[in-house]
Amino acid sequence: MSNPSLLILAGDGIGPEVMAETRKVIDWYERNRDIRFDVTEDLVGGCAYDVHGVPLADATMQKAQEVDAVLLGAVGGPKYDALDFSVKPERGLLRLRKEMDLFANLRPAQCFDALADFSSLKREVVAGLDIMIVRELTSGIYFGEPRGITDDNEGGRIGVNTQRYTTSEIRRVARAAFDLAQKRDGRVCSMEKANVMESGILWREEVQWVHDNEYPDIQLSHMYADAGLMQIVRFPKQFDVIVTDNLFGDLLSDAASMLTGSLGMLPSASLGAPMANGRPKALYEPVHGSAPDIAGQGKANPCATILSFAMALRYSFDLGDEAARLENAVEAVLAKGIRTPDLMQAGGGTPATTAQMGDAVIAALEETLG
Repeated sequence: MSNPSLLILAGDGIGPEVMAETRKVIDWYERNRDIRFDVTEDLVGGCAYDVHGVPLADATMQKAQEVDAVLLGAVGGPKYDALDFSVKPERGLLRLRKEMDLFANLRPAQCFDALADFSSLKREVVAGLDIMIVRELTSGIYFGEPRGITDDNEGGRIGVNTQRYTTSEIRRVARAAFDLAQKRDGRVCSMEKANVMESGILWREEVQWVHDNEYPDIQLSHMYADAGLMQIVRFPKQFDVIVTDNLFGDLLSDAASMLTGSLGMLPSASLGAPMANGRPKALYEPVHGSAPDIAGQGKANPCATILSFAMALRYSFDLGDEAARLENAVEAVLAKGIRTPDLMQAGGGTPATTAQMGDAVIAALEETLG
């Protein structure tokens, strides 16, 4: 059988720097664990616009459709702020998500013990935190029609965005959440605004249908999204898996990310329907942005991208033990006090550059070999 295929799109800003450290990890697995990948690289975002005049070339999009997984760094930067909306770097990422039909965005919020004091909340509130937010990614208010800005014929303007969901769109992301819960603590909390939005009523009814008919063994609860956001910052460890729509998922996952101490530690996965080989269409990326203010300075934290590769090992390549090996290696580095600048703000530690942090993860992986 051929090796699993991986398309790397490093992107802009700190993307190439953090991806270089992730390549070290991929190479380590090939040398030491006999896990080989057919890796190709291409452009996305501003760097793609510089070469092709678009943030994602058609040929790159075709590659993304054909590989087993895409690993992306970051896109965007002030250089591209004046571009037309249709060719801004972020449109490349949105095209990947839409055309690959990556409907389930997985955003873990896990607080490593060594970083519990770095959170904005008290240690006892976040220590041991391990929740998963499943966000519907290809529908809802970001894609609904009609949308746009028009004149109101009275000297003003009207901005319109449409919140729209179908039964099939809700049920498939609910199934993704329930499947995850079966491998975790067996609990799902669905969040919407059924008290004021018809789309929220439909969301609640359809999630309940999937539970009652397909996953009765999972504990399901419902919560209004605003109350859910309050509970995330009040007592986050009450949750296991949270499933919600595109807009609320955007807000809830960003809020949850602040519980863990640094955006530089947070990975994500965006999954779609299974391909012919049984693997899901998949894109993995760090939650952080392109951070152009520190690009090229060796200050970026590569851990979120490295942990995104760990998610690829788990969800695309069915290598859960190897994913755990990598996650444990990152935790071991943090326990030793090795810190990139984003992790030095709240306390002491051993300062590390981007490359030194990557090397430390490799050293920790070596230690797992015994």
